Amino acid sequence: MTTGPTDPNDSPPTTPPIFEQPSPVEAPAALAPDPAPLSSQVRSSRAPWSTRISLLLVAALVGGLAGHFASNPSSGSNGVTINAVSTAPGAGVLPNGMSIPKLVDRVQPSVVSIDVKGSGEEDQGTGMIITSNGLVVTNNHVIAAAAQTGTITVTRTGSTKSIPAVLVGTNPIDDVALIKIQNVSHLPTVTFGNSNDLVVGDAVVAIGNALGLAAGTPTVTSGIVSALGRTVTAGTSTSTETLDNMIQTDAAINPGNSGGPLLDSSGDVVGMNTAVAGTLADGTNAQNIGFAIPAATIESLLKTLKAGESVVNHGAFIGVEITSMNAELQAEYGFTVSSGAVVMSVITGTGAAAGGVRQGDIIVGINGTAITSAQDVSSVISALKPGDVITLQVVRGTKHLTLHVTLGSAPKSG
Repeated sequence: MTTGPTDPNDSPPTTPPIFEQPSPVEAPAALAPDPAPLSSQVRSSRAPWSTRISLLLVAALVGGLAGHFASNPSSGSNGVTINAVSTAPGAGVLPNGMSIPKLVDRVQPSVVSIDVKGSGEEDQGTGMIITSNGLVVTNNHVIAAAAQTGTITVTRTGSTKSIPAVLVGTNPIDDVALIKIQNVSHLPTVTFGNSNDLVVGDAVVAIGNALGLAAGTPTVTSGIVSALGRTVTAGTSTSTETLDNMIQTDAAINPGNSGGPLLDSSGDVVGMNTAVAGTLADGTNAQNIGFAIPAATIESLLKTLKAGESVVNHGAFIGVEITSMNAELQAEYGFTVSSGAVVMSVITGTGAAAGGVRQGDIIVGINGTAITSAQDVSSVISALKPGDVITLQVVRGTKHLTLHVTLGSAPKSG
C-alpha cells in the first residue's frame, strides 16, 4: 500500500492505538516523529515522518455474562442497525457520487460477526467472506482464544443464526487469520481493491459488528484516509504486537470492528480494521484515529493461510519504519526508482541504525530477494530470527548500495 509523506508541521497522533476490548488498557506514550528530512535524493522541503504509537486491538473481550451487551458499549462487538454516519460534508454520498446506503447494501451480505470461546474467555469481532464456500478472513487477535481448544461461530448479516466455523490458518505477525464456515456454499464475497493506490484524503467506509448490539446488524461509519504507512504497537492487557504499513483513518472504529472491511468509494476492500487510538496516561482521549491492515498485505498472505499453514513469530526486527513506493511518492520526492520499500525512519539503537540504513533509503532487495513493497520486507524478515545477518540492497539518491544488518528482537510495549 502507498503512504505519502506527511507534512512535519502537522501534529502527529499523540494517543496510543488500542485493540478493541471492554476493559481499558494503559498504553505507553507515543514517540516523537522523526524530524529529519529525507536523504539527498529529496527535492522537496517536506519531510516524511512516522510515529510509533501504542494502540488497542479492536476485538471485544466479553467478560462475565455471555451474550450481547447493548447497555455497555465497551464490552461487546456485534453490530447495531445499519446506519451510515459520515464525518464529511454530504453525509450519505461519497465524492464519486456513490450512495453509501447502496454501497453498504452491496457489501454487507459478505460481512459476518464472529464469536469465539476458549481459554476461559469470549471474544467477538468481524470477518469478511472471501470465497463462496465459506472462507472468512479476520484478525488473528479475534480468534486467538480458540487457537487450541476453543470454538468459533459466525453470524451472517441479516441473520440471527450462529453457524460453526473452524480455524484454517493464522499469521500473528501481521495479525491476519483465516477461518471457514462449515457446510455452506454460494455465499457472496467481498472484492479486494488496490490499497497501493490509496492517497491521504481518499474517502473510506468502515463496516463492523461494533458496540455489542445485535449480531448480524453491523454498524457503518465513513471518513477519509488520514495517513498511510503508520507503524504502530497495538495490544491487549496480555499481549502486544507491532504492525507496519498501516492505514490511518478517521472513520469511527469501535470494539468489535476488528476484522471488518475498510472500503473505498467503489465498495472494494482496501483494508481490514484492526486497532484504535485510546487514552493517554494524562487522560487525553483520542478522537477518530483508527488503523487498518492494507488489502495488499492480506492478499499476500492468503495462499499460505489457505494451505492451512500458520506463521511462527520468531521476533526478528530490522529497525525501520517503511512504506511502499508509489507514483505519488516518487514524484513528490524525486526518487530514482519506481518500486521498493521507502524507509520513513530508522529507529535508534537497532540493527538498521548500526548497519548504516538512512531515512529516505529505498530497500529493493534482501538476501537476493527482490523487494517491491513494504509487505515484501515483512514477509522476508518474518522467516528470520534475531541475530541473523541480512544483506540489504538499497537505493540512495542515484547510488545503489549494499548494507549488512544484524536483526534484533521486536520491541515490547507497556
